[in-house]
Amino acid sequence: MIIQRMSEPLCPSPATAAALAGVAALPHLGVIRAQGEQAAAFLQSQLTQDVAAIARGQARLAGLCNAKGRLLASFIAGRRADDEFWLVCSRDLLAPTLKKLSMYVLRAKVRLSDASSELQLYGLVGDAINAVAAGAGPSSASGPDDTHLLVPLPPADGAARALWIGPAGSAPPPGPILSAERWDFAAVRSGVATVTAPVAGAFVPQMLNHESVDGVSFKKGCYPGQEVVARSQFRGAIKRRAYVGHVDGPAQAGQDVFAAGDAREPVGVIAQAAEAPQGGTAVIAVLRSEDVAAGLELRVGAPEGPRLQELAIPYPLREDL
Repeated sequence: MIIQRMSEPLCPSPATAAALAGVAALPHLGVIRAQGEQAAAFLQSQLTQDVAAIARGQARLAGLCNAKGRLLASFIAGRRADDEFWLVCSRDLLAPTLKKLSMYVLRAKVRLSDASSELQLYGLVGDAINAVAAGAGPSSASGPDDTHLLVPLPPADGAARALWIGPAGSAPPPGPILSAERWDFAAVRSGVATVTAPVAGAFVPQMLNHESVDGVSFKKGCYPGQEVVARSQFRGAIKRRAYVGHVDGPAQAGQDVFAAGDAREPVGVIAQAAEAPQGGTAVIAVLRSEDVAAGLELRVGAPEGPRLQELAIPYPLREDL
């Protein structure tokens, strides 16, 4: 996945991910395996991504939507072999997502399974990526446990990030240990949210800016919710966007965002949150663009809750779709 970045960094904030480096275990993620001669065709009919165009050994962001175009889950979808895909998703959504996808298999020649126990996942940040990049390559078709896959991810404050997938029991990638909390912080600072249980079904892909980070194809065939997603894009109906920000206090995914002093109705929602190293919480918040542009004072959880500030999008929103 290639993400074009803005020439200027995010606004100054209490902490950035620029200096982070190391290897983090990611037990909060799981893997759905899709295997069979029609695996690509099946996923092509279900996900927002042009799965058929993913080359062996590569991966892209993808989403599974309901009929209303709302994201039920998001994935890093990697093609391990011609007939095998790994869908990395939030573990708290794996079981319902696997059940949902299985409902549509019917007579398709594809087998879906939870491969989380057979694989292990690590997040790499900074120089740790260079130590394993030379040895990572496309998966082979000789078996499920004979290869590693290294997937580039959107950077965080300029720090490179990658996802490492390998067989359970193999040695982890070399590098200093990075806590899961610091990895989560870097993930939030990248501005690309992972859908988790508290926000499943809450957003069309564009509310999370997924169309601007190569997570949506508007040139492929149909998938659940495709008409809604396309109509939202080409009729200019996207009024809410995902912004990276900082909360002066605790915050968590699914919490409402309010205008300060106004309890009538929320003006946004927290899509993802992580503890910031120097205090407070780094968040990805879905907000009305007009409110952000107007400099509306925002609070999390209640009109008098902790303040949400330092809002920015760390990549350009694409218009050439």
